[in-house]
Amino acid sequence: MPAPSPVVELREVSKVYPPTTRGGAEVVAIDKVSLTIDAGDVYGIIGYSGAGKSTLVRLVNALERSTSGEILINGQDIARLPERELRPVRLGIGMIFQQFNLLGSRTVAANVAYPLEVAGRSKETRRARVAEMLDFVGLGDKAGAYPDQLSGGQKQRVGIARALAGQPSILLADEATSALDPETTSEVLDLLGRVNKEFGVTIIVITHEMDVIQTLATKVAVMDQGRVIERGDVFDVFSNPQQAASARFVSTVVKGLPSSSELAVLRRRHPGRLVTLAFRDSSVDQARVFGEFADAGVTFEVVYGGINEIQGRSFGHLTLALAAPRTTDAAGDAAIDAALDRVRTLTTVTEVR
Repeated sequence: MPAPSPVVELREVSKVYPPTTRGGAEVVAIDKVSLTIDAGDVYGIIGYSGAGKSTLVRLVNALERSTSGEILINGQDIARLPERELRPVRLGIGMIFQQFNLLGSRTVAANVAYPLEVAGRSKETRRARVAEMLDFVGLGDKAGAYPDQLSGGQKQRVGIARALAGQPSILLADEATSALDPETTSEVLDLLGRVNKEFGVTIIVITHEMDVIQTLATKVAVMDQGRVIERGDVFDVFSNPQQAASARFVSTVVKGLPSSSELAVLRRRHPGRLVTLAFRDSSVDQARVFGEFADAGVTFEVVYGGINEIQGRSFGHLTLALAAPRTTDAAGDAAIDAALDRVRTLTTVTEVR
């Protein structure tokens, strides 16, 4: 099977803004970022506010110019292209926004048709494409409605239909679910997943919401202070983050080791020994791990953590409160130690102190 071809490549890309005050320092928004996004990827770019995510996406569709580096879209370096040569490149890149950016004076159908008008498509072509896209997003009956008559989720569906109208190969989603409630967010993410699978569109998702990445993305890059500090498959980054900023993000959806304050609460509730077990993919048989405690007569209670699943692969941490068999303290401790020794041959065990 041939390797996927890169659709977007960033090579040592920087964006530096001039000082905002006289005598002030330049502002480095993007600092020598290199990324490769292959055809068919759903590539998440995450980071806290000010990390440089939105600036990066504006560089990809050339709404802003980079200060240095190369930005290749389907092999063509757009970083130094004159404006007239950027137009066909932009037509191949769809964009959806946090606040929808619909034209309030236009009907739903006219909003979806707008990029086709700009591209000079015929009226018949526009009509057919608009109907197709509205049916795809489930809004065929809303063609004559106006944006202020729609819910937030419906507005974002119109935004997706408009972004797809020109049959782009790349779709940029900049905080596309941040203004939506959880149920509507789930619906929009399902729709974006269909866009990727049914149309083969490469999607770049800019977000600060880790659950969006967990649900939708296949690969992820973590940004901090204008730099990419970690990248890789979503499963690898989530299950074993290497950088502190990545770990902070992951902790918003994945519970690992309890913090000191959480540990204090657990200690008050559970006077026995606390241990945290790591589970990753199918390499650790949970039933066998728990069976070792049962065989040793050690009872346990799961008091913290959880198991997460990404694209059919599971990982997580479980903190257990262990209780020894009803015997002498020394014999009870020995039973727990023996069980933990056997469990350590199966997975990582951390004694929580």
